[in-house]
Amino acid sequence: MTELKDQLSLLGRRTEYKQDYAPEVLEAFDNKHPDNDYWVRFNCPEFTSLCPITGQPDFAEIRISYIPDIKMVESKSLKLYLFSFRNHGAFHEDCVNIIMKDLIHLMNPKYIEVTGIFTPRGGISIYPYANYGRPGTKYEKMAGHRLMTRG
Repeated sequence: MTELKDQLSLLGRRTEYKQDYAPEVLEAFDNKHPDNDYWVRFNCPEFTSLCPITGQPDFAEIRISYIPDIKMVESKSLKLYLFSFRNHGAFHEDCVNIIMKDLIHLMNPKYIEVTGIFTPRGGISIYPYANYGRPGTKYEKMAGHRLMTRG
């Protein structure tokens, strides 16, 4: 347990919310089962960001699914990270791709996908989807297949 406490600095402490995009709050811990392929799924039904043009809030449900390798994202740090978009101006598609790339940088997962289910604005809903499979592996093929068959 001490080893885990050494890796994680946010869990069990008073929560401080960042007021703008803050990838530095993300924390990872060691996966105890790197030899197994399994899904880890997160759902954030209260995601908020700002339109970079109008400054109006955009609301979404963000869904993150990944197959971990050595590292896994700690859920409280992920919550704080996603919250940091609240005052950040970015288009829907940017948010989804930024989230995915930050998590790849943090964990180097075997596979990851991020979906944004944004509420309608002006009568149009936008549901961007991004995924990644580690190059040169079966996960790269999986990413291509999932991207082409999603609809």
